[in-house]
Amino acid sequence: MASASQFEALASVSTPVPDGMIRAVIADDEEFARRKLRGFLDRMGNVGVVAECTGGRETIAAVRDLRPELLLIDIQMPDLDGFAVLDAIDLDPPPITVLTTAHDRYAARAFEANALDYLLKPLDEDRLRQTLTKVQIELEKRQARIFAQRMNNTIVETAAPPDLQRESNRLVIKSAGKIVFLDLGEVDWIEAAANYVRFHVGGESYAFRAGIADISGRLNHTKFIRIHRSAIVNVDKIKELQPCNTGEYMAILKNGKELPCSRTYRETLRQFIGKTGI
Repeated sequence: MASASQFEALASVSTPVPDGMIRAVIADDEEFARRKLRGFLDRMGNVGVVAECTGGRETIAAVRDLRPELLLIDIQMPDLDGFAVLDAIDLDPPPITVLTTAHDRYAARAFEANALDYLLKPLDEDRLRQTLTKVQIELEKRQARIFAQRMNNTIVETAAPPDLQRESNRLVIKSAGKIVFLDLGEVDWIEAAANYVRFHVGGESYAFRAGIADISGRLNHTKFIRIHRSAIVNVDKIKELQPCNTGEYMAILKNGKELPCSRTYRETLRQFIGKTGI
């Protein structure tokens, strides 16, 4: 948290912003410019100002402490200019930045600093409205990236050591560009397909890039057994085992699917039969 001295120059700090509104910090050493900008934002209704700052250092402190989604900052300010402020902000992700100035000579440098937009004073309300549309689009993109990253992290977590995986009854996978949440109890069987495995769930199937040996290692072996080099079966989905003349078995699932049990995995199947008393 920033100290009281860091915030002593703040012009004002707003009441908490309602959910769904963009949280913004305004930074400008001119009171008239701040008041005009805030008036525009108040009329637009989708931005809540959490702080107004009059200098560079207090702006850095406010952004670090309040973590706004949007920073509207004048380039020319006492102590540190807008570019120095942006260089000093070390948040990930940083606030979306819109630079304001009375001079057009900073435009190229503004975009080099990854500012979303560059507004010339005196500010125009319609121009600001266009900028806020860009801000909203960028925030939606960020949220989508964050969600995708969280899903990726969840997927990575499913590759945890087997003991950890056995504690979960759900598997999260990427399949055909979608994030799919699989209830393992609903999986009928798992099929190897080149560099992928395919989870068969009722009438649906989902391909996931992984080897069948890797998937087998993650699953609870009291619930899933490998019966073939290309097949793992959910034991709760087995309706019956039919012996073949070779001493092997054919697993008949409750949905009618027939899966051969190869000699290589016959011992695994025998252990399962012994445990279940078949």
